[in-house]
Order: sequence, then structure tokens, then C-alpha cells
Amino acid sequence: QVQLVESGGGLVQAGGSLRLSCAASGRILGTYSMGWFRQAPGKEREFVSSIRWSGGSTYYADSVKGRFTISRDNAKNTVYLQMNSLKPEDTAVYYCAHKWSYYSGSFSDEYDYWGQGTQVTVSS
Repeated sequence: QVQLVESGGGLVQAGGSLRLSCAASGRILGTYSMGWFRQAPGKEREFVSSIRWSGGSTYYADSVKGRFTISRDNAKNTVYLQMNSLKPEDTAVYYCAHKWSYYSGSFSDEYDYWGQGTQVTVSS
């Protein structure tokens, strides 16, 4: 089993920044990729960003490209999501997810483990 714990969410004004963290623990030996997804009230969960094991390849939803940056520190088993120029439409619960593969993906059913989520609220 792999446990994921997100942190760093909160309330921020439009144009502000937040940095989310996701720490992995448990049976994490091996190659894995990580992703961030979000779910707003009344909407389906959507892909935000993902990163391969090496950290050399990153992927973003069009809605966050140029504003969000994903990174990882494999020594700390932690992945980060730096969110800048936040907009009210970024308001959602953000989830990190773990995939037993070198290659990341943008579909939620590709991922094996999920965190409990952290709330991000952007006020206008």
C-alpha cells in the first residue's frame, strides 16, 4: 500500500499563489509517476498535471499551462504543484495520485493510489 498526504491548500485572492505538496509513504520502492487532479463542486474530477519518474517530462492541462509548475523530489518522495496567477475557476479540491509506471498519464483510472485531497479556494 502507498499512502499520499497532500498539504498546502487554503484561501487566496485571485492573482495569488499557493504551493501544494504531496508526500508519499509506505511501499514506495520502485519507479512511479505522479499526477495532480482537481474536482470542483458539481463537476467531475479533471486532470491538472503529471510528472514522470525522472522528473524530466511534465504535462499540464491547457487551463493551467503557464501558471502551474509540477516538480518532484524523489529523495523526499514528495511532489509539488506551484500554482501562480490563481483564478476563481481554480477553486477545487486538489488530489495527488500515484501510478506504478515510469510514464505518467492524464486519466484518473491510470492511477493506483490517491490522497485525501486539499481544498484550494480562490476569491475574486
